[in-house]
Amino acid sequence: QVQLVESGGGLVQPGGSLRLSCAASGSIFHIYDMGWYRQAPGKQRELVAVITSGGRTRYADSVKGRFTISRDNLKNTVYLQMNSLKPEDTAVYYCNRDLTYWPWGQGTQVTVSS
Repeated sequence: QVQLVESGGGLVQPGGSLRLSCAASGSIFHIYDMGWYRQAPGKQRELVAVITSGGRTRYADSVKGRFTISRDNLKNTVYLQMNSLKPEDTAVYYCNRDLTYWPWGQGTQVTVSS
């Protein structure tokens, strides 16, 4: 079964940047569309970015122009570059397939605060 391990979160000031990584076990990673999700306290998990198996991307309106999703299929890893961070980006960030899910990883906490 595929395991997902997210990393790269932390505390950053508004306007700062972070790069998240998500490593997936298994050799079938490259055939799936992958997404980054986030869940803020008291809110439902939301999809923020998707990258297809072919490399096409799409973003939630709230992060468009600030976040960039990418993938390295040789490393079974998907990335999320987050720039111009805002306090409302504070959440636990997860990666997973788009639409249908493997077991969720532990996520990585992103806190944007001065």
